[in-house]
Amino acid sequence: MAKLIYSAIASLDGYVEDEHGDFQWAAPDAEVHAFVNDLERPIGTYLYGRRMYETMAYWETVDRDTQSAESRDFTDIWRAADKIVYSRTLQAPSTTRTRIESAFEPAAVRQLKESASSDLSIGGAEIASAALTAGLVDELQLILNPIIVGGGKPALPDGFRVGLELLDERRFKGGAVYLRYRLRA
Repeated sequence: MAKLIYSAIASLDGYVEDEHGDFQWAAPDAEVHAFVNDLERPIGTYLYGRRMYETMAYWETVDRDTQSAESRDFTDIWRAADKIVYSRTLQAPSTTRTRIESAFEPAAVRQLKESASSDLSIGGAEIASAALTAGLVDELQLILNPIIVGGGKPALPDGFRVGLELLDERRFKGGAVYLRYRLRA
């Protein structure tokens, strides 16, 4: 059975966006970006909410010739994976290898995990919150940036409580820290 992994780049105080919706402070440097690429390489399918999908669709049309080596690598990784977007408003995808689902159905995601030959990643704090509260997420991968933004969109849902087992950790030269946890039932 494939794992469902929630990966997020967050501020030290746990936000993926500040109170103005800005997340430019989360842009990874070359070292972190190369590390993220290695984390994402085995992912076969990305599960996104609409807003995260619209942000990530950038990787479909970006000019590879103008990118850094790390960005080119991520572009290739992202384009090679399947995407499922949960949206009540999108009618058609703007990227290849993408399908739209009108609602996030935990039973369908469980079935997808059982039938997938490679791991799945869920992206976007709101859709990830639904997966976390439904008990679908197997691993949590956080990259915490050395910044406190004081408010905004939290990476993790309020009121959600679960035990964690630390599987891996890493410090980066720029001050970011990677933490990988298995969720305990």
